[in-house]
Amino acid sequence: MATEIKLPRLGQGMESGTIVKWLKSEGEPVEKGEPLYELDTDKVTQEVEADASGVLLKIAVEEGEVEVGKTIAVIGEQGEDASISENGAKAPEPARAAEPAQPDVTPVQDSGPVPKDAGGRIKASPLARRVAKERGIDLAQLRGTGPDGRIVAEDVERAVTAAPAVSPVQDTGRVEVRQLTSVRKTIARRLTQAWEAPVFQLVVSADMTQALALVERLRELHPDERPTVTDVLTRVTAAALVRHRDVNAHYVEGEIHIHPSANVGIAVAAPQGLIVPVIRNADRLSIAEIARARADLVQRTRDNKLKQDDLENGTFTISNLGMFGVEQFIAVLNPPQVAILAVGASEERVAVRDGAFTAVPLMTMTLTCDHRAIDGAVGADFLRTLKQLVESPALAL
Repeated sequence: MATEIKLPRLGQGMESGTIVKWLKSEGEPVEKGEPLYELDTDKVTQEVEADASGVLLKIAVEEGEVEVGKTIAVIGEQGEDASISENGAKAPEPARAAEPAQPDVTPVQDSGPVPKDAGGRIKASPLARRVAKERGIDLAQLRGTGPDGRIVAEDVERAVTAAPAVSPVQDTGRVEVRQLTSVRKTIARRLTQAWEAPVFQLVVSADMTQALALVERLRELHPDERPTVTDVLTRVTAAALVRHRDVNAHYVEGEIHIHPSANVGIAVAAPQGLIVPVIRNADRLSIAEIARARADLVQRTRDNKLKQDDLENGTFTISNLGMFGVEQFIAVLNPPQVAILAVGASEERVAVRDGAFTAVPLMTMTLTCDHRAIDGAVGADFLRTLKQLVESPALAL
């Protein structure tokens, strides 16, 4: 019996996704677990595996936004009926290649009432609502191309593209206009959410003498993993988090969720934007294991090969710009996490040791805290422990 392939929910809060391209064509054989299509969510673009074996009898949605749970394809035996059930795919049918291209027309509502749901709200997908809010588009002025006149993200994007642009001061060059990618839109949305939180910052400088010596020793013992300062910092931060669990938390709709393990996110600058893959249970891993996990995540981030699971359930984030020579900076919260650590470069500075001036490798750490969940004393106590562990990393191992 033929199997309807429905769009899966790949993460908490996911309501829709955008099919980028199919990796199989109609009529091709498919094995269960084999990559079937590429899906773009608001966090990552990833390959989705087939959950059945057989022949790809029908592709119901070639590309575009689809709601979670809607049928997008049918897999079965050659010659089987490929029709879709009444509650199957409700996304718009793909445009036929033989049809002539139509001019891009702004989907302005020109007649009839705007379709609304039972609650009286305009029918629109969650992604369309987010995009419209970010771009300042009034949904009431659009005509949806989705099922039952539902407004989808493409309708909003067309309205943005067709809107008259304000010409800049005349210049000899031409202004380059770049549309936001899905990842860039997510970054903009999440950082906007972060700025709504009342935050404060705490700053300390740590003596990196022992940490740098440990990195060199670990590289001798683990030449394949090549541990870095970030790996040591991840391990000692995880140890500090399990000792100060109030910092290892999420702020969710007026509640504080305290987590038992430290899932540390590492901010990575990738071609598609700033991504924060997560090293789970970092408090239970060795520095060498963290180095191996970090190298794998960073490489897959830059190759755009991350999975949704790689980005889920982080409890704390580290952003390190020391490799760029940045001495100190303030990182923006990564909601719903209640704290984030910004790390600068290790550089020699003059300090007093045993009554004499000497050059010491110091690193500045800035902790940004959500004051709704963390008070100043709590954040300061965590940062004090972290400083002690950075200066004497053996205490965390």
